[in-house]
Amino acid sequence: MKTIILLTISNVFMTFAWYGHLRFRNKALWIVVLASWLIAFFEYCFQVPANRFGYGQFSAAQLKTIQEVITLVVFSVFSVLYLKEEFRWNYLVGFGFIVLAVFFIFRKW
Repeated sequence: MKTIILLTISNVFMTFAWYGHLRFRNKALWIVVLASWLIAFFEYCFQVPANRFGYGQFSAAQLKTIQEVITLVVFSVFSVLYLKEEFRWNYLVGFGFIVLAVFFIFRKW
């Protein structure tokens, strides 16, 4: 559970670092790059421990899969609430296929 919480916090920082500047398109590129790097520092402060704590309980492929699913959930909320974008039905279908990938990665064969 600690790994999932840390990955979620990490992804919130990552999402703001990567996409938060889209609301500030009038700012100089070098300013948003610098701001993104500063935000990304905090992302790493949670991402690295999450992977360190989680590895062993989960394989590297499973950790990456967990991270990607969390990223999609965080980004979906972010894009609707922060960027004011519409969440469309085809996004949900695509995410459903990713959930299917999770099934295949975590299933004991």
